[in-house]
Formats: sequence, C-alpha cells, structure tokens
Amino acid sequence: MDITHRTTDQQKPAEQRRRELLEAADRVVLRDGPKASMNAIAAEAGITKPILYRHFGDKGGLYRALATRHTDGLLSALRASLDAPADRRRRVEATLDTYLASIEAMPQVYRFLMHPAEESHQAEQSFDVGRHSAPLLRRMGEELGQVIAERVDLGPAAGVQARIWGHGIVGMMHAAGDWWLGERPCSRAELVTSLADLLWGRLALADDREGGPGF
Repeated sequence: MDITHRTTDQQKPAEQRRRELLEAADRVVLRDGPKASMNAIAAEAGITKPILYRHFGDKGGLYRALATRHTDGLLSALRASLDAPADRRRRVEATLDTYLASIEAMPQVYRFLMHPAEESHQAEQSFDVGRHSAPLLRRMGEELGQVIAERVDLGPAAGVQARIWGHGIVGMMHAAGDWWLGERPCSRAELVTSLADLLWGRLALADDREGGPGF
C-alpha cells in the first residue's frame, strides 16, 4: 500500500473509517457467509490486513462489531413491531415475523453470526463463532425481557418472570428460525402463526402493566 493511501486512512475520523470498514465487511459476508475471511474483508476495503487488525484487533473483534451493528438494527425493528397500532396478538405475530423476515432477507449474514465454517476455522483457528454468538442472544433476551417488564403485569416477581420470558422467546425464535431457514418445511406465515399459538396462552391472560406503554 502506498504512503498516500495510508495517510488518507489515518486522516479520516476513526468512527467514519470504522463504519466504512464494517460496510466492506458486510459486503463480503453477504457474498461469502460464514466463509468470510479477514483477508477478503481487507481486500474489499482496499487496505492491508494489519490495518484491519488495528481497527478491530482480530476476527472476534470484527465479529462483535458486526453483531452489534446488526443486532441494533434488529432490536429497533422489533421495538417498532411491538409499538405498532394493533391488538396484542397481531403485535406478537408482527414481532415474530420481523425476526424471521430479517434472517430470511440476509441468510448469509445470519449464518456468519450464528454458524462456523470449517474452512474459516482452518484458516483462522482462534475464532470461535459459538463463543461469540452466545452474548448476542443473551443481549436480545435481556432487552426483550426489559420490554416485557415495562409493558406486562406479571405480578410480584415481575422482573425475574419478564427475563425468563425474554430469554425463552428469543431462544424459541432462534431455534425455530434456524431450523426453518435450513429446511423451509412451511411458509414464514405458517411458522409465525404456530409460534404465536405456542406463546399465546399465558400472554393472552396477562394484563398490561399499569402506567406502562401497553402490550
């Protein structure tokens, strides 16, 4: 890489350069899925691999940055579904559909975040997708639990109960969505209805939390 390119890279604000590198990483992940490598991402960004390491440390650091980027977007979309002007059942279905639609729209990104590739492990053995994906799911579970606690009256142990529900719903969505994306045994709408039916019994009986935004 020439001196002019290095100087230009150094002169850019750190956040702008980081955003550009994440956008380059997204393009590679959309193309290669779990096989996306640091070499390919560096090439896509027009930089050397050491510069990529300087911004993210290693593939784990890049993974965490991409996971945060996509999880932030997904959580924002899930909140919008929960706030939609509809009855509770329709909002539950809309929330489930939002999650499933997101993994269906970008299956390569989903597989990169959730599934290791043997080729990638051979080339970059220090990276363990399973170790990094668990915090992503925990974050989603905690945030959904907080939303439930704010909206639904679950009685004296509401805080713990809401967290149980949050992690349980995320686990269900993840497991069912992973299976569905791989096999496509039914339509997305059929899966949404079936999952909503599974959730609906206790959720239908719970009152909205007094003073909360409603659910």
